Amino acid sequence: MPSFSMPSRRRVAAAIALAVAVPFAATACGGGGGGDENKIVIGTKFDQPGLGLRNPDGTMSGFDVDVATYVAGELGYSPEQIEWKESPSGQRETLIQNDQVDYIVATYSITDSRKEKVDFAGPYLVTGQSLLVREDNTDITGAASLQNNKRLCSVSGSTPAQKIKDEYPGVQLQQYDTYSACIEALKNGAIDAVTTDEVILAGYAAQTPGAFKIVGDTFSEERYGIGLKKDDTEMRNKINDAIEKMESSGAWKEAFDKNLGPAGITAPTPPQVDRY
Repeated sequence: MPSFSMPSRRRVAAAIALAVAVPFAATACGGGGGGDENKIVIGTKFDQPGLGLRNPDGTMSGFDVDVATYVAGELGYSPEQIEWKESPSGQRETLIQNDQVDYIVATYSITDSRKEKVDFAGPYLVTGQSLLVREDNTDITGAASLQNNKRLCSVSGSTPAQKIKDEYPGVQLQQYDTYSACIEALKNGAIDAVTTDEVILAGYAAQTPGAFKIVGDTFSEERYGIGLKKDDTEMRNKINDAIEKMESSGAWKEAFDKNLGPAGITAPTPPQVDRY
């Protein structure tokens, strides 16, 4: 058996301690993004005013951002400990499955197909598909009035675009990569209306007061949830507790009114979370 000097023994002990500690650090809460226990990584949209928007100075704003920040606070993280990660619609499940985020709050509709890949806390908001037109438009009053060969814009591969294809075949549907591109086309007259969830449209309307208006009733139901790792029941329950506290405390309505009220949308009754 080889003999070890005292410094050698200390080095061996330190190496063993490090080897044991590393796996635990890597799996700590806040692991989405590298295992730093002093931060939490939250996914959201960076290009949706009123919901999830990265401002020119690098700060984040919007209803989804406020909900995500409140939840993080209930989990023990201050706003300064949040790392925001952009989460485009088509990448959300992958970001969660690959541990790149701890959870996602990004106009993320709860669907059965998505629940096969990730879990959801919530819902924290129920909305529906609607229409945005220019302020001076008088001939588009709802989905039925689109049938007369109106030019409608939505995002490629989105649920709203598919619904239009399935239920309103008389519409000239144009699909862009982003809603901001649709808004620009609406502004310059290239299209007649934009369709997606009402709260998303409200954010764009509020960003340019007097330019656009939302018309007609909603014609779908979208239940927004907070996406997280599949089968992480403990985390889902903690997030659901935070959502319920935000709703009952009045902070939920305050956040809604601040971010989406300027578009003329009245805060709805907060939805009951689903404890599945």
